[in-house]
Amino acid sequence: MRVLVTGGAGFIGSQIADQLAASGDEPVLLDSLLPSAHGPVGAPDYTSAHRFVRGDVRDAGLLRELLTEVDAVCHQAAVVGHGVDPSDAPSYALQNDYGTAVLLAEMYAAGVSELVLASSMVVYGEGRYSCPDHGIVPPAPRRQSDVDQGRFEPCCRRCGGELVSELVPEDAPLLPRSTYAATKLAQEHLAGAWARQTGGTVWAMRYHNVYGPRMPQNTPYAGVASLFRSALLRGEAPTVLEDGNQRRDFVHVHDVARANLLALRTAGESGELIPVNICSGTPHTVGELATELAAACGGPAPVVLGGARPADVRHVVADPARAERLLGFTARTGFTEGIAAFATDRLRDPVPA
Repeated sequence: MRVLVTGGAGFIGSQIADQLAASGDEPVLLDSLLPSAHGPVGAPDYTSAHRFVRGDVRDAGLLRELLTEVDAVCHQAAVVGHGVDPSDAPSYALQNDYGTAVLLAEMYAAGVSELVLASSMVVYGEGRYSCPDHGIVPPAPRRQSDVDQGRFEPCCRRCGGELVSELVPEDAPLLPRSTYAATKLAQEHLAGAWARQTGGTVWAMRYHNVYGPRMPQNTPYAGVASLFRSALLRGEAPTVLEDGNQRRDFVHVHDVARANLLALRTAGESGELIPVNICSGTPHTVGELATELAAACGGPAPVVLGGARPADVRHVVADPARAERLLGFTARTGFTEGIAAFATDRLRDPVPA
């Protein structure tokens, strides 16, 4: 199988390319090498083992040329992360949503009907919660006054009682809380519309907190594991917002890449987008991540700062059942093992401020 991997020089895309090649498939890597993710250097050296094309996913002519050669597309190209402030919105929309629209149009023109799409847990917004008295309920909006006073747990909209965090299934309500989250949900909607119009198949891979080798350094668009590791490399203590007890699902990038290969090899439903949580199935707190990583790096203990960013959510804990049932995917890298390795994993070169 020949697969176009957009964002192929990136953290996840490059690992997918390596696993494709190792399994006898032929990846074709497309990446614009955005300075906000890659800095001023050229393509990372690990792309040299594959066919690499530097170009923009919004370049219809280039896509038209590349898509005539491939059987499927693994679409990883995106501006990711929390962002800096609302001025990032045009870049997110242009790269993520317009770029996806151009790709889908050119896939239709080329007759390529199989798409694996990088989505994200952020489409859920807050996770799933239950109230002892009212069952599954959406949490009340987090008030700044509660955050200021160190009250972080979400409350029931009906009775004001504290809620219990539950596993989030793929049919949970989709309530994005940030610009990035809104663009990831828009990508899903665009891909779903394309599938219905063309009879194509789409697996929407809702990644949870991915970590591992080749994460970017020193950029506000990086994930929390990278931010902690970057601080430790500078000899600084990782800083943890809230009280550190916010729950997440940390999944190793090698597992995420393997999930993409399984999706490329598994027939989807014609005319349908199928979302799947790509996760470890075992939640841990952000504080646990910081503590484990600091110990593995031999660095200073984490500092808990309190407070919260405006778009932050409290708990997002994934239900892994659908990925196991439909794709045969279960994560293989345990948290302790993965974090110990991450302490010495090679990261991408730092992005200059």
